[in-house]
Amino acid sequence: MNKKTEPTNFNKSTRFNFALTWADVNDRPYRQEIVDLANKIGRTKAGTSREVIPFGPEYYALEPILDAYQAKIAMHLEFRKKLSAEAVAKAAGEPLDLVTDALSYIAWAGVAFVNTVDGIDLYWQDIFVPGHLEMINNNKELVAKHPEVAEAFYYFGGKKGPMAAGIMPIGSGPMRVLPIERSIDGNSKKVTYEEVSHHLNEANIFSVSDCSCRTSRESMGEGCGHLKEDMCIQLGHAAEYYIKTGRGREITRAEAFELIKKAEDNGLMHSIPNLDTPGHTHAICNCCGCGCYAMRLANEYLNTDIVRSNYKSVVDESKCVACGECVDVCPTNAIKLGQKLCSKTPIDETVTKVTPRNTEWLEDKWNSDYRINRKNALDSGTAPCITKCPAHIPVQGYIKLASQGRYTEALELIKKHNPLPAVCGRICPRLCEEDCTRGDIDEAVAVDDIKKFIAQKDLEMASRFMPVKRHDYSDKKIAIIGSGPSGLTCAYDLAIDGYDVTVFEKESRLGGMLSLGIPSYRLEKDVLAAEIDVIREMGVKFVTDVEIGQDISFQDLRNSGFKAFYVAIGAQAGRTLGLDGENAEGVFSGVDFLRRTNLAQETNVKGKVVVIGGGNVAIDVARSSVRLKSVAQTDLYCLEARDHMPAHTEEVAEALSEEIGIHNGWGPTRVVTESGKVTGVEFKRCLSTFDATGRFNPQFEEADRMIVPCDNVILSVGQTYAYGDLFADEAVLLTSRNTVAVDPVTLQSSKNDIFSGGDVASGPKLAIDAIAAGKEAAVSIHRFVQKGQSLVFGRDNHAYTMLDKDNLDERIDYDGTERQRISHVDGKVSKTTFKDLRGVLTEAQIEKETARCLSCGASKVDAYLCVGCGACTLKCKFEAIQLERVYDEMGYEIDDLQKAVLKKAIGRKAKIALNKVNPFSETR
Repeated sequence: MNKKTEPTNFNKSTRFNFALTWADVNDRPYRQEIVDLANKIGRTKAGTSREVIPFGPEYYALEPILDAYQAKIAMHLEFRKKLSAEAVAKAAGEPLDLVTDALSYIAWAGVAFVNTVDGIDLYWQDIFVPGHLEMINNNKELVAKHPEVAEAFYYFGGKKGPMAAGIMPIGSGPMRVLPIERSIDGNSKKVTYEEVSHHLNEANIFSVSDCSCRTSRESMGEGCGHLKEDMCIQLGHAAEYYIKTGRGREITRAEAFELIKKAEDNGLMHSIPNLDTPGHTHAICNCCGCGCYAMRLANEYLNTDIVRSNYKSVVDESKCVACGECVDVCPTNAIKLGQKLCSKTPIDETVTKVTPRNTEWLEDKWNSDYRINRKNALDSGTAPCITKCPAHIPVQGYIKLASQGRYTEALELIKKHNPLPAVCGRICPRLCEEDCTRGDIDEAVAVDDIKKFIAQKDLEMASRFMPVKRHDYSDKKIAIIGSGPSGLTCAYDLAIDGYDVTVFEKESRLGGMLSLGIPSYRLEKDVLAAEIDVIREMGVKFVTDVEIGQDISFQDLRNSGFKAFYVAIGAQAGRTLGLDGENAEGVFSGVDFLRRTNLAQETNVKGKVVVIGGGNVAIDVARSSVRLKSVAQTDLYCLEARDHMPAHTEEVAEALSEEIGIHNGWGPTRVVTESGKVTGVEFKRCLSTFDATGRFNPQFEEADRMIVPCDNVILSVGQTYAYGDLFADEAVLLTSRNTVAVDPVTLQSSKNDIFSGGDVASGPKLAIDAIAAGKEAAVSIHRFVQKGQSLVFGRDNHAYTMLDKDNLDERIDYDGTERQRISHVDGKVSKTTFKDLRGVLTEAQIEKETARCLSCGASKVDAYLCVGCGACTLKCKFEAIQLERVYDEMGYEIDDLQKAVLKKAIGRKAKIALNKVNPFSETR
């Protein structure tokens, strides 16, 4: 290597200073014996382009763990040739007892394999990866004492990855994807070396250890949330070594099969060391795309050829329903949601247009942010329903399952994203329907009614659906503050991961605003209770009538063993307007009024009632008021014009049917009082609510005023927050809007163990928004309480784009059935009761309504990025995605690999030269 090269930007470490060139070494003193040993293990020569240099990753891996004598003895070991301590002592010219001690340490450290053969310990060396870097990083004591060895593993990939881009024949990488066996069952072209069972049945001894890649990431504080424990299975000589040196524990073949299945069920895939002999391996790794260093080569350097199996994923779009389950588990983001419907202008769905196979592959071509820039959909977009839903529930998927009568599977799919489907089926404002493509033809698909039917089926079953727990993290206690939709969702997701979760609620009744803020005629409380019962049965504990900050503090909870907190107390108090007279007797907050009606408490509301506000809460207040026997008349006044009211159109229509007067375009100026009691409200005409810039800036006609006589005024003009002493002695910052200040992605507050979401962090929104926040909080809390996990790397960005409906071909084939509806409830009847009189679609109606879905979306596979792991096939409920065998490469003997790589490199160089003179070559 040229020692006069310029310094590079290779090092990104804040703890160490990794070198890629001699200029990066910068005359720092170094140990030559470590450089020599690293070149020996790496099978490289000093002075060549591939040489090991001081402070390179190989150097950092060895230098802190070997003294001069140990390095000297290690120099006398040989590549894959087993030597006894006696043979090494003879070659080194050193005393046998000292050499034996040194070799014992060298093997324990991970710089040599050791097996006992006929009672004699035999030692040998292998390559760095897969080999000694994994072995070193599986030594927990060394990683804790010398974190540079963990970073060295990462930087080794950063050094070797770019070198290998485009020059590795398919099937030749040091690690290779092994397809999930269930994904190739029945494939007539498969061969035995591609089967997990072949490798497990071939071995007689097995061990399991932590994942070395995730150990390295964890040490760097960059874990992806997939934890390292019990992840890698060693076979044969490797298992003996791992057991002997304490890196792994011995397991049976049956246990190995169980670990493989559990990993697959949890969305992981497999890769294997690929340079033993063709068709054989000494380990099976359960990998994720966001943590695995082998998959880093495919993701960061787009060098999928180095790791790919002989297979690729193929989608049958006629069966695909764009549920996104395959997208979630794809380790390379090769699968994204796209469009199934035809377009006027053809859509280019090719993601990878330029590859390292025929292009110079410098840093500008890399995807170094792959751990934070995953996309769920193509830039050209996918179905509007999954895009518009704040929780991105796969609507198309559960509609198809319902159409097939697979109601429990439909519920399972919904509950992965929303644990309260029966609740949302009754109260959701149906954002998924707003841009439904079917709505451009006649009417949107009745998505919410379908969801309500599916959830109702479960409510009526003797045995309710219970999700399978993925893990057991019950050694860690998590506290949820508030039992509304966000808190319940966070508790549900954490319970699936096996955490010890307790929900603290200051009220005597669970459910937050679902229970106290939404009237029973929209959400019967037994429905909510049934949803909460499932969460309780999952092991979540509920404590009511306890106010954090008053009855018990955060610090008390910490002292009791709680590791993290999620504050989801909602917006519990009503806003005021600062009007003259608004403190008079007979003026109430809408939130307080709803709370009292839901608790069947005396409201003191009677006679003529004026409700001020135009949102959904104001409509709820007015419709609750009209149901009180003591109320003679209810009128609602708001600033907005009828078609600009924030309240949902259906809610407004139902209020009108219940003979509630809705008066648009009026703003209150004062509450008229007499002897401290309400007698009326003065209003003035509102001309507009927003200015030309879209800012809320109401304009009034001052001369156009009126006084409306009334006995009570209920203010429903927004909600605010009642913190009390919640954050006493806690450094939790609030925003200028008085919400909890949180990171928009992680929901972490200024106090690192306190997270917050839902209305208290975002401001008043919908229940489904709160549910989405609860899911994100669960992701963050899991990562926070587990050692070394990043809150951002590898998490789902929910990066969805809606398809361009203006570009859709007008000749869409569709079922002409009209939208199905539940029986109409006469407003004159509904206003007489707080019971929910709305029904549920019949099974016959569900069959018709689900057939109306146009199936706008479908999964799309980038053939180059796909590595053929098969994780996608296990998640698909519709047999819409399968593995197809497209290569027939077994691998290479390690001594033959260099020739194959050289041949590939020469061919690539010629292709690059041709591309440079080809005016039609594409750029990425």
